[in-house]
Amino acid sequence: MAIQLHFTLIFFSLFLFLVPSFTFPLPPILPRFPSSTVSAELKQRSHSAPNNPYKTKFFTQILDHFNFNPQSNHVFQQRYLINDTFWGGAKSNAPIFVYTGNEGNIEWFTQNTGFMFENAPSFHALLVFIEHRFYGKSIPFGGNRKVAYANATTLGYLSSTQALADYATLIVDLKKNLSAIDSPVVVFGGSYGGMLAAWFRMKYPHVAIGALASSAPILHFMDLVSPDIFNSIISQDFRSESENCYKVLKGSWKLIEHTANKPGGMELLQKSFRICKSNDFGAGSLEGWLRTAWVYTAMTDYPTPSNFLNPLPAYPIKKMCEAIEGTEKGKNDELEKLYAAASIYYNYTGTATCFDLDDDSDPHDLGGWQWQACTEMIMPVGGSNKQSIFPEYKWSYEDRASACEFFYNVTPRPHWITTEFGGHAIQTVLKRSASNIIFFNGLRDPWSGGGVLKNISKTIVALVEKRGAHHVDLRYSTKEDPKWLKDVRIQEVKIIASWISQYYQDLHSTN
Repeated sequence: MAIQLHFTLIFFSLFLFLVPSFTFPLPPILPRFPSSTVSAELKQRSHSAPNNPYKTKFFTQILDHFNFNPQSNHVFQQRYLINDTFWGGAKSNAPIFVYTGNEGNIEWFTQNTGFMFENAPSFHALLVFIEHRFYGKSIPFGGNRKVAYANATTLGYLSSTQALADYATLIVDLKKNLSAIDSPVVVFGGSYGGMLAAWFRMKYPHVAIGALASSAPILHFMDLVSPDIFNSIISQDFRSESENCYKVLKGSWKLIEHTANKPGGMELLQKSFRICKSNDFGAGSLEGWLRTAWVYTAMTDYPTPSNFLNPLPAYPIKKMCEAIEGTEKGKNDELEKLYAAASIYYNYTGTATCFDLDDDSDPHDLGGWQWQACTEMIMPVGGSNKQSIFPEYKWSYEDRASACEFFYNVTPRPHWITTEFGGHAIQTVLKRSASNIIFFNGLRDPWSGGGVLKNISKTIVALVEKRGAHHVDLRYSTKEDPKWLKDVRIQEVKIIASWISQYYQDLHSTN
């Protein structure tokens, strides 16, 4: 099914996709986020964490760590957040827990990473959350986002390797200023931040003694996974709840196309899905809106209520399928079923009166990801098979490259990440070259298809939970958490404690 879509590029970590203001013929990849969140109230409620105290600081960071031309020495202010409430101090060599920031505003990630706050007291740990360059308030070129995002000349300094070097430079300087040279550092991250945490441990083992990489799809690159796997996992998530629910979603695309082509069909669709009347409404935009709901609900199919992306109930996939099953039969039964399911994602609070499909706001400062997805983060997502709830189409590197050349005049480097960090024969390579990494993956998370799902060595451990969703382990704990989630966190704490204990033994034996 050919659809004229907005130019959409893959974002996972916290899942958001930015869509520029032009259209480009591409096969459907993944939908944008946020999409059609109507009220300001919903946007403001995206944080799910309690208000934890942290201080905001800025570090003078070099623009280019790898070259020595005149512009390389330019600097920018990199934001980081710090909490020393529980820190045991430099004299006792108390540990430092560092979050390797994702592709967005660091405050958002900080407020959704309760695992670090909850375990800081028992470890007497200093907490540091570092913002990724070109995101949030960590904008080079004088902090001017328009200048920084102007073209490839300035955006060329936005890459994972530069970000990792930023983190290393900041951590080393911070430890020096705190007189905490011998304090062990453990890095944490989820999704893209989890990838960065794992890569940081590989590339800077002298800076961090270990890494917790949650939902980190370090293998989701060309020639390593099938493009089908992402959508296949989503489809199975829904099918595991209800065969009828799965069939309704799978048949929705033909239904929408058929309805749109009938006289008065677009008006019927707009009315059925409560689309705001000011929209330039089309079947493609409605399909993207629904795709957004199915994708991000699968990623955030948490066992407890959340408001990470949108306010959602516990087990939202189950609630969507219950909405489909419970819809009263009527004249437009199938459309009502789809609307009822989508409302779980878009309007669980019941405050929205209509949905704005043209909303391209960026409340979490995610705009730089499309550059990364056009340069080094070529992650094949989107091909579908006959079992998928999404229409069949073939993921194409050529389509991605054409779009990137059109938009940025840049040619992607699809094999750079696996050249720089590895990926092929990952078990053999990491067993020889790395240690002290926890890879957590929940198998309901569509990104788990590109995750490390087997133990590699005694110190490179894969924690896999079939009922888990996207970096659910890093979220704040609740009284309603299931036993399996509590057990995962207990295992992670024990492993991290063993790293720190071994570090202290080694430190004392050399002094």
